[in-house]
Amino acid sequence: MSDEPLGIALLGAAFMGRAHAHAFRTAATMLPGSPSTRLELLVGRDAARADEAAGQLGFARGVGDWRAAVEDPAIAIFDDVGPNDLHAAPTIAAARAGKHVICEKPLGRTADEALETWRAAHEAGVVHLCAFNYRFVPAIRHARDLIAAGTIGAVRHVDARYLQDWLVDPQAPTTWRLRRASAGSGALGDLGSHLIDLCRYLVGEIDAVAAQTRTFTPERPGGPVDVDDAVSATLSFAGGASGTLTASRVAPGRRNALGLEIHGSEGSITFALERMNELGLYLPGGPPGTDGFRTVLMTDPEHPFAPAWWPPGHLLAWEHTFVHELDHLLRAVRDGRSVRPHGADFEDGYRAAEVCDAILRAAASGRTEPVAYRTVA
Repeated sequence: MSDEPLGIALLGAAFMGRAHAHAFRTAATMLPGSPSTRLELLVGRDAARADEAAGQLGFARGVGDWRAAVEDPAIAIFDDVGPNDLHAAPTIAAARAGKHVICEKPLGRTADEALETWRAAHEAGVVHLCAFNYRFVPAIRHARDLIAAGTIGAVRHVDARYLQDWLVDPQAPTTWRLRRASAGSGALGDLGSHLIDLCRYLVGEIDAVAAQTRTFTPERPGGPVDVDDAVSATLSFAGGASGTLTASRVAPGRRNALGLEIHGSEGSITFALERMNELGLYLPGGPPGTDGFRTVLMTDPEHPFAPAWWPPGHLLAWEHTFVHELDHLLRAVRDGRSVRPHGADFEDGYRAAEVCDAILRAAASGRTEPVAYRTVA
């Protein structure tokens, strides 16, 4: 790969589009050796509004049709952060046109759709990344290193939860996120997919699930709701661990509360996204009267990502996860390699979708359901 800047097309100019645009701009200035980029095209629903947003986000121009980005030879990377029903078709078309591809989670509204998307990228031979950005939190990366090193022994149990409160008010209007046709699922695909990916990344493959889902407000201003407000599941891991998963968008007072507890035979790890610079660690054996969890501040030079940023004690924030993630993708494109193991590729995105589908089946059947993974090879 030459040193020519990589042309970027971004589908989506709202919340997640701003996060990705900021990350592309920041990586080049803050992370030594990050490949250079050109922010070429911003794709929106309306060409005039997309062009206006392009100026704000640093793109050369905006367009109203994603096909223009797929067909443009100046585009090396197609980044899809649109609504869930705009994940598969644009991403598949971009991969088949030879673009390297990023797609927001969930990769597909169903496992079948995610499998089709993975297959297209695999057959095209392009670099592909499913945007599970929490893999790029320093504390999460450090937790993985500790688990892999056997620091807490064999993992026995995982408690994973992701709680938000933006749908507590029954008068909150219906959006695309509350319709199965456009979203696929509710709290499960939106929040639970992050937990599933983190469980797979930190602990290993999930092979069976039991679950229940609830929709507490089936009718909202703007129309009916046919996806879950909350989901609770139990997880069985192929390596022998067990787990629990809870995701809710109706948890009063919880703004963006992703939390993990991982208990091993020799110790435990805790993490809370709202205190994302900290990792809780319990290792027994301290002096009498001092036994308990300690908090590790993830800003010292030996911690993941810290050398690229600030002096010890100076904190990172949520947007930095996207800087780490997209820099990781850019380096993979430059070097002609996969984003694995630390990045989630489309196989990881597909496998998370397969677990989501199994959870929905378990909730419907009232039984424990196996998770069967397919392949594109």
